[in-house]
Amino acid sequence: MGRDPNMAAEHFKAWLLERHGKGTRLRQTRLCETELDDGDVLLQVAYASITRRDALACCAQEVASRRLPCVPGGDLVAQVLASAAPRFQPGDWVFASGYGIGSKHHGAYAERALLPGGWLLPVPEKLDALSAISLGGSGLAVAMALTQLEDNGLKPERGPVLVTGAGGSNGSLAVTLLAARGYEVCALTRQAENSQWLKDLGASRVLLYGDLHLDAIQPLARGVWAGAVDNLGGNVLGWILGSSKPGAAVVALGDVLGSAVNLSLAPMVARGVSVLGVDSAQAGFATKHKAWIRLAGDLHSDKLRLLYRMVGFEEIPLMCTQLLNGVSRGRTVVRIADSGG
Repeated sequence: MGRDPNMAAEHFKAWLLERHGKGTRLRQTRLCETELDDGDVLLQVAYASITRRDALACCAQEVASRRLPCVPGGDLVAQVLASAAPRFQPGDWVFASGYGIGSKHHGAYAERALLPGGWLLPVPEKLDALSAISLGGSGLAVAMALTQLEDNGLKPERGPVLVTGAGGSNGSLAVTLLAARGYEVCALTRQAENSQWLKDLGASRVLLYGDLHLDAIQPLARGVWAGAVDNLGGNVLGWILGSSKPGAAVVALGDVLGSAVNLSLAPMVARGVSVLGVDSAQAGFATKHKAWIRLAGDLHSDKLRLLYRMVGFEEIPLMCTQLLNGVSRGRTVVRIADSGG
């Protein structure tokens, strides 16, 4: 949006990821609205979330593809302060995720953001701001994953659905939303202490990662899973495929264990098992809007409050470290500014 050169320069708090010697550092500072990137909607950020990708960047473990300096944070829920985009008016509540927000465009860990209107989705009337950020980009990804599975023929009566990495952001949401949809959900987690929490979210059964025998994967084991949402990748994906029922589909949402996968074609050839992918970051407006409609409708769950912990703006660096160290579970929501909602 065009900026008035005579306007008062309003400053606000922000975290800035910048070069420091041969590496990077995350520094709290104050920015001016005139330092924001180009966009046509000025926002007051109310909530952000901390994802694994955010944590990797803030802890200087994944910065090669990032513009520096940059305000990190890829998910935000905000209130419109000013807009040159006809779809939005001051006071509207909006959500944004993807499109390089927080990596190539100043992101969520600041009290102000300036974004193109085409990147913004209205917060559905059935959701408040806190519910929207408790879903966030992970909610979009999981909703798209479930849509793909159901388009591939998945129905509750076909049998159990496996969710790997169930203690994480995507995984815990997948458990919750699948259960709300009426599916029998089996949750795979590394941490035994998450078992009761996952059952509270709706899992009917919990498997522990340490009990798997990934060194003895059978290409065609007994078919158990009618579908799966995999957040781990690596050899776990090969194990899922080998133990899937005929006609099952597996959506790959993450690669925590690595993107290199050792698998056999036998499940695809002999059983018609499919591997599907989801790109929620670069998905078009129509696809994201459809996902939001489902999240506020048939995928809605009254257990969203169990999914996240709320932290303050000052705690972002500590929470990033805890996430990478496996101390946290579910989603981490950051209160950026008090905007109501």
